[in-house]
Amino acid sequence: MAVRSEIRNPGLWESGELKISWVRHHMPLLEGLEKEFKETKPFKGLKIALSVHLEAKTAHLCEVLSEGGAEMFITGSNPLSTQDDVAAALVHEGLNVFAVHDASPEEYEKGIRRVIEAGPNIIIDDGGDLVSMIHENYPELIPGVIGGCEETTTGILRLETMNREKKLLFPMMLVNDADCKHLFDNRYGTGQSVWDGINRTTNLIVAGKDVVVAGYGWCGKGVAMRAKGMGARVIVTEVDPIKAMEAVMDGFRVMSMDDASGIGDIFVTVTGCEDVITERHFLKMKDGAICCNAGHFDCEVAVARLKEMAVSQKPARGNIMQYELPEGKRIYILAEGRLVNLAAGDGHPAEIMDMSFAIQSLSAKYLADNRGTLQRSAGNMLNNVPASIDREVARRKLESWGITIDTLTEKQRTYLFG
Repeated sequence: MAVRSEIRNPGLWESGELKISWVRHHMPLLEGLEKEFKETKPFKGLKIALSVHLEAKTAHLCEVLSEGGAEMFITGSNPLSTQDDVAAALVHEGLNVFAVHDASPEEYEKGIRRVIEAGPNIIIDDGGDLVSMIHENYPELIPGVIGGCEETTTGILRLETMNREKKLLFPMMLVNDADCKHLFDNRYGTGQSVWDGINRTTNLIVAGKDVVVAGYGWCGKGVAMRAKGMGARVIVTEVDPIKAMEAVMDGFRVMSMDDASGIGDIFVTVTGCEDVITERHFLKMKDGAICCNAGHFDCEVAVARLKEMAVSQKPARGNIMQYELPEGKRIYILAEGRLVNLAAGDGHPAEIMDMSFAIQSLSAKYLADNRGTLQRSAGNMLNNVPASIDREVARRKLESWGITIDTLTEKQRTYLFG
């Protein structure tokens, strides 16, 4: 089939290839899987539609799946996270890409539609837009879908709603819930990449500042931990009393956003919910407060309401907008309130995404290997990643680090398990 792509500038491919080449050398798990898939071709004859933040690590995942025999149809999962040179490099390699950086809502939706219209057999989603779109607008294509994999907490929440309402019509692998994904990607990956995005965008010191982290799930834990490590005084806001108690015992101050909004210098939302920071909080903030979001969708910080409140707005620096309130106070929003680690940075470190995308690759292979046998009854479509995949990824990662661990003797197995 001829390559069908819509990207910003095909001539940028050399720059994109440099980025992809760099991460290839730091993703040994994917390197091993690529060699195996090249031999076994688990995706031969299958079309894979992928909507994930389109940067170098994602590009390498696409290469691995393509080497496994898949025909790839690729788009982004956020209007600001696509890197045009990386998209160009994938097209140069012969893959189908429909994504541009800083896409308008219409351009972003068009990319989602184009990869669905290819008639995918497997879907790899980040946030749930592909799965939602195919159910709402392309139901005639659903019988051809073996299943899909979901990368994020936000996407899984959308899947759970669809499943509960008996609207999810093909099996989905909950990749984000795999231990080798959320324990490392969400905590260590988000923790580092969020601060990479903030620091490179603001060029300000973190030490000595009051940092407010909204949400203490695995991502919030990572953001708070890294802020503490850089010398910040960290405040956590939560709605879950158990997570709030955990934050207290981890050494953080815990309070409501109403109370924290007048204290914080930097605010990071990591909740997956909407209106976490809104009008009443903006009114309490210090002059010069910085707000950013590390959740999937741009609804956690109410940027639209801030625009309505402001008497003026202007760029303060690349990827920073300054909003002046009537009393003269300035509030800064990073990356339009979108995912700051990707809209203002390069996303998670390559070594972290090596594990996450190994889980994705093996979960997609699991779908292909078990086509026709997976549950397809409405209301029961959510599948955990098999523990064997989790353990295999962990084993390979330790091996890449040159680490050997103990194994149980038969006597110990009998003692533990009978």
